[in-house]
Amino acid sequence: MVASRSARERKAAAQAGPLARVKIDLDGEQQFLYRISCSTCVARGHRAWSTHRAGGDNGFMSAMDRWTFHLVEKHPDADAPCLAFLAEAQQRLHDRREGGASE
Repeated sequence: MVASRSARERKAAAQAGPLARVKIDLDGEQQFLYRISCSTCVARGHRAWSTHRAGGDNGFMSAMDRWTFHLVEKHPDADAPCLAFLAEAQQRLHDRREGGASE
């Protein structure tokens, strides 16, 4: 059974921790668009720092990886369940960079 958008949003918010604001929208192709924003950081003017990635589980993983890196860089004392997967996120980033370098 496929999880509902609200169930996915709750799960992602729980994994992202208390600093995160998670929203899942639908893009033009009716795929999930994962948005994770920081409740304390400002990126441009008055807008909160955020990441958004489209598409299924890869979108979730990409958004959560970027959020994890943000936590490590900007909030090193933060506690969030997603930090348990930091090594895997770093490996995925390394793999993407290696794949792009050989093309």
